[in-house]
Amino acid sequence: MRKVLTGNQAVAYGVFLSRAEVISAYPITPQTTIMENLAELWADGVLEAKFLRVESEHSAMASIIGASMVGARTFTATSSQGLALMHEMLHWAAGARLPIVMVNVNRALGAPWNIWSDQTDSLSQRDTGWIQLYCENNQEVLDTIIQAYMIAETVSIPVMVVLDAFFLSHTSEVVEIPEGGEVEKFLPPYRPRYRLDVNDPHSFNLMVSPDYYQEFRYKIQMAMEEAKVVAEEVDGRFAKVFSRGYGLVEDYLCDEAELILVTTGTVTSTSRQVISQLRQKGQRVGLLKIKMFRPFPVQEVRAHLKGVQKVAVIDRNISFGCGGIFAQEIKAALCDQGERPQVFSFVTGLGGRDITPSVISEVIEYTRRNDRPEKEVIWVGMRG
Repeated sequence: MRKVLTGNQAVAYGVFLSRAEVISAYPITPQTTIMENLAELWADGVLEAKFLRVESEHSAMASIIGASMVGARTFTATSSQGLALMHEMLHWAAGARLPIVMVNVNRALGAPWNIWSDQTDSLSQRDTGWIQLYCENNQEVLDTIIQAYMIAETVSIPVMVVLDAFFLSHTSEVVEIPEGGEVEKFLPPYRPRYRLDVNDPHSFNLMVSPDYYQEFRYKIQMAMEEAKVVAEEVDGRFAKVFSRGYGLVEDYLCDEAELILVTTGTVTSTSRQVISQLRQKGQRVGLLKIKMFRPFPVQEVRAHLKGVQKVAVIDRNISFGCGGIFAQEIKAALCDQGERPQVFSFVTGLGGRDITPSVISEVIEYTRRNDRPEKEVIWVGMRG
């Protein structure tokens, strides 16, 4: 079935098709309509799930943690300050190895107050132990929700699915909705190996001495490394069943490119158009889209950027005192490579400012024209 859906509606359909059993809801713009759509499905009797209304995002994650510990397939969603309020509980979810799926609709953090898109909210949670997957369009949003449950339940690590506020969350496009029976064959019911059960009592997440705590962290790291392999396998299986796949990264016209533009999220779609036009003019430029941010796909990035002279990274985020976060990750991935490209770090689009074709062209032209960046961080599209 094909239907015109917003990104938030695509999330709701993905959760519905994945047969989530417990959903915890607290509203915050721009994710609120996700929960509204799920609430309608629940009220209509279409979605068979427990729907928990809580008083804060902190409580939303706490309730989902409890539900996941007894073996339920769970879901919640948030944005911006709401995600920041969850921070403490995100560590608990990952440390307890719970396969929770959560959507974060990227929204700028205050102050000043802003409800539009940038990625700093999700990226500020990068060290909490959650897998992070970034989506380019509404079809990818729906498909990634389904894949996220299989990844999470295979490696016992929570997954955060991320989409841009308004550019996806409130913008409609045609989405192909898979048949429920096909999704059920692809994603079987969740059957946890360990869970809280009054009839089979166990204790979990108690105090751990220095003699053992480090080993717990080691196992999370190993599970994260495994997650890259699992995510590729899940995406491959999904592509065979539904004829769509995304990979950990996706290249576009990178063959024989001298300059590669690195993007994530919705700016990727606009960048494809710019890259196509420049290729027609004879410029040897390509595009690399990063879908998986945690665990970071180091080997895939190295393979696609090998032999390239220059890399331009567009970051819709900022780590104050350091710069664009994706650019820093790419520099780290390439630092011990013998023949590594010159990386140019560009920050733009914060707080929902449009990243237009002219801005993308400016980024590429600056990179093409200069042997080295004049500054560690190059701000593009500034006023005045």
